[in-house]
Amino acid sequence: MLQQGQQFPLTIKRLGINGEGVGYFKKQVVFVPGALPGEEVVVQATNVYPTYAEGKIVRIRKRSPHRVKPLCPVYDRCGGCQLQHLDYNAQLEAKRDIVIQALERHSRLNIEALDIRPTIGMDDPWHYRNKSQFQTGVKKGRVIAGLYSMNSHELVDIDRCFIQHDATNRVTTVVKTIFQDLRIPIYHERKKTGVVRTIVSRVGFYTGDVQLVIVTATKEFPRKELFVAEVKRRLPEVKSIAQNINGQKTSLIFGDETIVLEGEPYIQEVLGDLSFELSARAFFQLNPIQTVKLYDEVKKAAALTKSERVVDAYCGVGTIGLWLAREAKEVRGMDTIPEAIDDARQNAERHGFTNVTYAVGKAETLLPKWVKEGWKPDVIVVDPPRTGCDNALLKTILQVKPKTVVYVSCNPSSLARDIDTLAKQYRVEYIQPFDLFPHTAHVESVAKLVRK
Repeated sequence: MLQQGQQFPLTIKRLGINGEGVGYFKKQVVFVPGALPGEEVVVQATNVYPTYAEGKIVRIRKRSPHRVKPLCPVYDRCGGCQLQHLDYNAQLEAKRDIVIQALERHSRLNIEALDIRPTIGMDDPWHYRNKSQFQTGVKKGRVIAGLYSMNSHELVDIDRCFIQHDATNRVTTVVKTIFQDLRIPIYHERKKTGVVRTIVSRVGFYTGDVQLVIVTATKEFPRKELFVAEVKRRLPEVKSIAQNINGQKTSLIFGDETIVLEGEPYIQEVLGDLSFELSARAFFQLNPIQTVKLYDEVKKAAALTKSERVVDAYCGVGTIGLWLAREAKEVRGMDTIPEAIDDARQNAERHGFTNVTYAVGKAETLLPKWVKEGWKPDVIVVDPPRTGCDNALLKTILQVKPKTVVYVSCNPSSLARDIDTLAKQYRVEYIQPFDLFPHTAHVESVAKLVRK
């Protein structure tokens, strides 16, 4: 049995689901952040548990030919990315392997017989994120903004994030300077003093519009008018300035109240031939370039002929349903968040779709009701949160028996578990992994399931 602090040699076999190297020491699995498949490393055990251990690299004896120098100077401290030290093509292969590992661990499917396609990546895997949420702090009298370091309470100041769109980097940097110049008090987590907690900026890739949201711990925002005037002067590209109030001790960024301080209440973004209005708290895909590829894959998998009834479960602001609406007879979407459904209805109306309706509620409640009323879907598209589909929804799908289920997943483990449940009645035609977040361990997939 390994002891904490013990040093030992290890050969790395593959990447784990969080991007860490995985090896075996005397049959015990060891996770080593920063180690790559094929590398021989000397590791020090940092945590030892009954079924596994965690370690850190002391020395690399044999380097992977795919190891590269990370572009970002704070990469090893920030924790926002996990794979910048791995060549991009190798990242894409590793992500396909992460999907395979999840299926091995969480399903009873015959993996050899499955069509698991090569990961679809980006031509340029940098500057792809349209939104940044950086916590603020003060270090040596200077206002800083960034992310908390992995497993610690050290705030890492990020001057330029290489996976963020340059517009959001610029806005964050200038806003830090304005806070400094106007001496606006920054919130202190431990002392519970000060005002400004988070700088949130979002850019419309297609329109160039920028939205700025300042999250404050109090409704009072000292020198607010001066702040707005300075933003307008120094950042003319900002079309919407808002304040969100979050006085709670919580890991959630946003509170319930948002006040528009200047400009429009939303910015515009375009995906394909659809345009969307994004209010301060509206959820929207973080990588618009890859989202178009992902949604096109959903359209291909759904294989609509204008005669199908489609359900868009977990529909959010309606993006996937609207993407399919032209090829469908009718689309019905549902979500438990009322604001998202309001946005979805407005989006459908603005694009002139008359064959799309949205309801607030859970799919597992609404679907049986619709079937009872004589409305049965041919295709169900699910795009659940990381936890996967609700068990009640999976049971409902098995009862309703649509001919096709298109599963959009942001977590291979819950995807594997859910398609294993559906495998009683559905055959997995293929799984297509996507890289929506280059340099991180995240992998999205579209799985097409057809009724047996």
